[in-house]
Amino acid sequence: MNKVKQYKAENEPVLGYKAGSKERNNVEKTYNDMFNSKVDVPLYIGGKEILTEKRKNILPPHNHKNIVGTYSQADETHVQDAIENLIENKESWSNTPWKKRCEIFLKAADLLSNEYRSKITAGTMIGQSKNIFQAEIDAACEFIDFLRFNVSYLTEIYNEQPIDGPGKSNQLEYRPLEGFVYAVTPFNFTAIGGNLCASAALMGNVVLWKPSDNQIYTAKITMDIFKEAGLPEGVINLVSGDPEMISEIALKHSEFSGLHFTGSTSVFRDLWKKIGNNISLYRDYPRIVGETGGKDFIFCHPTANIDATSTAIIRGAFEFQGQKCSAASRIYIPESISKKLIDKVIDQTKTIKMGSPIDFNNFMTAVIHENAFDRISNYIDFAKSSDDCEILHGGNYDKSVGYFVEPTILLTKNHQFKTMQEEIFGPVVTMFIYKDDEWLEMLDIVDKTSDYALTGAFISENEDSINIALNKLRYSAGNFYINDKPSGAVVGQQPFGGCRASGTDDKAGSKLNLLRWVSPRLVSRTHNPPTKYPYDYMD
Repeated sequence: MNKVKQYKAENEPVLGYKAGSKERNNVEKTYNDMFNSKVDVPLYIGGKEILTEKRKNILPPHNHKNIVGTYSQADETHVQDAIENLIENKESWSNTPWKKRCEIFLKAADLLSNEYRSKITAGTMIGQSKNIFQAEIDAACEFIDFLRFNVSYLTEIYNEQPIDGPGKSNQLEYRPLEGFVYAVTPFNFTAIGGNLCASAALMGNVVLWKPSDNQIYTAKITMDIFKEAGLPEGVINLVSGDPEMISEIALKHSEFSGLHFTGSTSVFRDLWKKIGNNISLYRDYPRIVGETGGKDFIFCHPTANIDATSTAIIRGAFEFQGQKCSAASRIYIPESISKKLIDKVIDQTKTIKMGSPIDFNNFMTAVIHENAFDRISNYIDFAKSSDDCEILHGGNYDKSVGYFVEPTILLTKNHQFKTMQEEIFGPVVTMFIYKDDEWLEMLDIVDKTSDYALTGAFISENEDSINIALNKLRYSAGNFYINDKPSGAVVGQQPFGGCRASGTDDKAGSKLNLLRWVSPRLVSRTHNPPTKYPYDYMD
């Protein structure tokens, strides 16, 4: 096989959005135009954009009285039609030359980088209440990086070939899966929504996409970009509505070949169970790829730098209101530096401003919806009523205009306290103070405290302690950070994913993930085939 020309991707530069800059002016204007108008999000089935009679309102979390649009609700027939349409288009897309597939998604990346940048950034600010920086690194940079690096990884994969033998030439063909891929995506990252579809489609698969209701605003923009980039109709079909109904139909179809999932652990386990129960229905064994929750830690060694640790805690815990599966949620602090460090964190947290994302002075905005607000406030109320915990800062919340929860810092005397173990998915961080000479034993407690193993951070200026932590916490985090916050993975630099209850660790943003969406076939050609059955030893 001839070598595939290697495409080398580079990370998209992050724009600064300084006052008076062109990019800032563009986003402000686009935000205001979109915030004060309405859009109707259809179902995307083949070439049809279907606006259903039954629709729900799209409400910005920071101003839930302002309706910015509606989104359609699929019924069972829509879902069945979407799957049948994918199957009809599968052969033509699977047979589309790999170069053409790459060209389409590289074109999508270029559109994101230029014409659509302000729109998808403003849409993420409106629909998901991200501040401008969080929207930029997600909806623009990470999404662009996924699309470009996936092309780079595809060429790497295609170039991985077996050696030839005497009189034989061997080739690995990287076929797409035989049926369709079902992509279920979360509210918190526009880039994840696009990538879970695009990564599988790039490898020649057709995809049924069920985005989160709370990311539907930017899901429409994503579909518009794919269409303009030249993606054929019926390669990615989007259906929104009752997730249980959609999943039930998708997972009972004989052509179901794979699940690409990001969301909660409980939902992922339920889907896995349903796939297992339906295994005799399928033509092959479906690929199951999932990234779920986290209870991510920062462990501070006695030599930790106070300023670096404080910054890691605040950014790790409170960026995007703690609504990242990688958000810092439990902090272990040595007694010797506890007062200085905690005072520093509190003083810095007091300066955080919270409100609408269009006010660029706001570091935090609203949590995603009322159910999230109620869940987070219940954890805060539990902490307020407990003798094992005290609130050092925050603890207030208000949903009259938007779903706003103050950045909240808890201190517990019990390292097995509820908020040290359970995922909150909000701006609440819990600290525990340990005795300096017990730091080694505390590493074992860190490892055993949570069912999750997504991200973690170890902050220290002592190299021996770093090496010990790396060994003791080997399975505690799929992404392990030294002297930094445990979030902010960049495509191509930090492939992302965790294990245990956090998922299958298939590393989004790497070729490991793309390999899950192909079914290799070995083709071996013998150039001078034998014409007699006896071997030489039989002479």
